[in-house]
Amino acid sequence: MSSDHHDEEALGRAYDSRLMRRLLGYLRPYKLTVGVAIVLLLAGTALQLYQTILIQQAIDRFIVPKDLEGLGGITLLFFGVMLMTFIASYSETLLTMWLGQKVQHDIRRQVFSHLQKLHLGYYDKNPVGRLLTRVTNDVNVLNEMFSSGVVTIIGDIFMLVLIIGALLYYDWKLALWTFLALPLLLIATTIFRKKVRETYRQVRLKLARLNSFTQEHITGIKIVQLFTREKRTFEKFDSINRDLQTQHFRSVTYYAIFYPTVGFIGTLSVVLLLYKGGMNINQGLLTWGELAAFIRLVEMFYRPIQDLSDKYNILQSSMASSERIFQLLDTAPAIAEPSTTTTESHADKKLQGKLEVKNLWFAYNDTDWVLRDVSFTVEPGEKVAIVGATGAGKSSLISLLYRFYDYQKGSISLDGIEINKLPVDKLRSRLGLVLQDVFLFSRDYAGNVRLRNEEITDEQIQTALERVGYGRFMDELPDGLATKIKERGATLSTGQKQLLSFARALAFDPPILILDEATSSVDTETEQLIQRALEELLKGRTSIIIAHRLSTIEKADKIIVLHHGQLREMGRHDELLAQRGLYYKLYQMQYKKNAIAARGVPSTPLDEVRG
Repeated sequence: MSSDHHDEEALGRAYDSRLMRRLLGYLRPYKLTVGVAIVLLLAGTALQLYQTILIQQAIDRFIVPKDLEGLGGITLLFFGVMLMTFIASYSETLLTMWLGQKVQHDIRRQVFSHLQKLHLGYYDKNPVGRLLTRVTNDVNVLNEMFSSGVVTIIGDIFMLVLIIGALLYYDWKLALWTFLALPLLLIATTIFRKKVRETYRQVRLKLARLNSFTQEHITGIKIVQLFTREKRTFEKFDSINRDLQTQHFRSVTYYAIFYPTVGFIGTLSVVLLLYKGGMNINQGLLTWGELAAFIRLVEMFYRPIQDLSDKYNILQSSMASSERIFQLLDTAPAIAEPSTTTTESHADKKLQGKLEVKNLWFAYNDTDWVLRDVSFTVEPGEKVAIVGATGAGKSSLISLLYRFYDYQKGSISLDGIEINKLPVDKLRSRLGLVLQDVFLFSRDYAGNVRLRNEEITDEQIQTALERVGYGRFMDELPDGLATKIKERGATLSTGQKQLLSFARALAFDPPILILDEATSSVDTETEQLIQRALEELLKGRTSIIIAHRLSTIEKADKIIVLHHGQLREMGRHDELLAQRGLYYKLYQMQYKKNAIAARGVPSTPLDEVRG
């Protein structure tokens, strides 16, 4: 069985006191609501039992003696008790459902907030589909426990205690006769619980596989269609879907057997009661009203037993879901915030833009070094380019600067302050990043540039778009900045998306601007638009450029050449060419590719050069 679905398979114990205590902690803000719901539930249960007493009295005191006047009075009382029972049941159901939704809302907010604090390394190891299951399915299971589990279990147990007490009060010998069928009920419940437990485990496993498969193939629909794999993909989906359907049918079958079985056992108890009760009436040991009350109590007795069987499954699923949720919540963010005193001394200090990297070592898994003893300095307002083949460590260096990961040795400092002594939000707000793989949200243009920073005005957004050359595209939009962008910018070209990302960075006006392969996938005309904007926009601003195309970095104040995680060369364009080293080789290869491309043969990225 695939380990990818291991977490989805485990249903856990039906009750775990440690987990339950932690779950009940979410009820503390709603203690008054819980108390009122329990009081209403107990009152409704007691009123149902009182209805049975009224039936017994109506038969013995008014129907058998033929006292019609008294019968009318007790009928009105019975109607009043039924109305009160309805009001109590309605109010209790409303409160418990409200309570379940409030707790679900609180847990989901906590989970989503925690997910935003976890570093990128956590997402490297945990599939998005599994995390979505935590936020949606697992939280929904807990909602079911709070809305129809915790409080109603108390009511069911209270109901059973009252019924058993009433049966023993009326006639303890006759009560023992009605309990003769209980061993059959216990056997049926045990078998049902065991079968349903396994079926639920299989349903969750099949559902997890279906979710994972669907998400992966909808995300990769372009590849599916490109290689005409629609038929094979559908056949695989249909197979997984049928497996899920089979497991659901199996659970339906168990329920279809269990409930009639409980009904049959309950009827068997009534048959025994009628036989023995009839004999007792003939002997003058029992009244007709008491027999009627006995029959009603026996019928009521089996209802909470059926409910408790359902609650057992809810409780079991809730324990498993809560364990997975708490495991996520207990995962500490790997990027630690600095202490309060350190934060206060450095957070509001104006950033000049000087970057110092000293003897930096970094590995994603603490063993295979991606960066090795890297040292360099970027002065305020300086334009620095970083080049190297894939795996040289360029993007890793940027990730460390943003504290997406923490380095193992050495240091990175901004204006003499080590970055791990700055609050993460303050650090990142002072850096502007333009990535090659641009992510756009399903909202309008203004929202994609502003990113919920209401301090950025529409005028600033419009200016940023025009300065990066996006103005000509905006003229074609029917609603201007209010025009909606499709999911992930599906209707935009790669160049348009990168220009939008560039405008997004400019709108935030950061002291340091980082371009990570920002022009590697755009056409020549779009690249020229960006280059013209950069000449003006980078004045007085520290900038770090990672690029495949050497034409974008020839005018840099400093070029850093990385190779296999080490800093191999550093200097200006002309100086590095004169050294005739690794940079010279990269430049020569790029020049040849450009010449080939000019003759109509597509060039390959510089990134393929291994030096």
